[in-house]
Amino acid sequence: MSGYDGSMSAMRCLAALALAAAAASCQVIEFESGGLRYLTQTRNGVTVMFAPLPAHIREYAVLQVAITNGSSRTWTFRPDDFKFRRSADGTLLNGLAARTVVEDFMKRGGRDDVIKLVTAYEAGLYGMKNQKAANGYEARRQNYMAEVESPRLKAAAAASAIVLAPVKLRPGESTDGAVFYIAGGKGLGSGKLVVEAGGTVFEFNAQ
Repeated sequence: MSGYDGSMSAMRCLAALALAAAAASCQVIEFESGGLRYLTQTRNGVTVMFAPLPAHIREYAVLQVAITNGSSRTWTFRPDDFKFRRSADGTLLNGLAARTVVEDFMKRGGRDDVIKLVTAYEAGLYGMKNQKAANGYEARRQNYMAEVESPRLKAAAAASAIVLAPVKLRPGESTDGAVFYIAGGKGLGSGKLVVEAGGTVFEFNAQ
């Protein structure tokens, strides 16, 4: 079994467990995998889970996100659906559009950015086993990284593969991606993550 196949099926299993456990009360469940601390919640048949990545890429703080649609309808998610309010000062941070992140890496990205970004993301993703994502990272990575030589293009390609782009999930589909925030080179810290999609609100208290 490849690293990708093993990694993606565990995320599906974890999402299924979270869906079953949380369906009755919409409670937030916490677990650790791949050295990351995840929070997950299921509402209206859709499971959202996330974990902060430990590496800081320039001024960005990054969340690794996975979404599973166990409902009977199609859902749309975008990075700007993920809003984080810091407890310390009440600052509201909005998830950046995929194009904004990619363009920044195209202009200013380099080899070190690629290494930090890919290493941090894959460490969390491949620590979980066995989930097949409709628009998952591995498929995107193979598409974007092929035939790329320039360091800046490699940085932009890595960002393109990792960043959570707007996605429509049909019933039974899953996806994963990273949500970027401009955080002054610091982590997000404690606060509340609010995700609003399809008229449904997911709320997480992050420490």
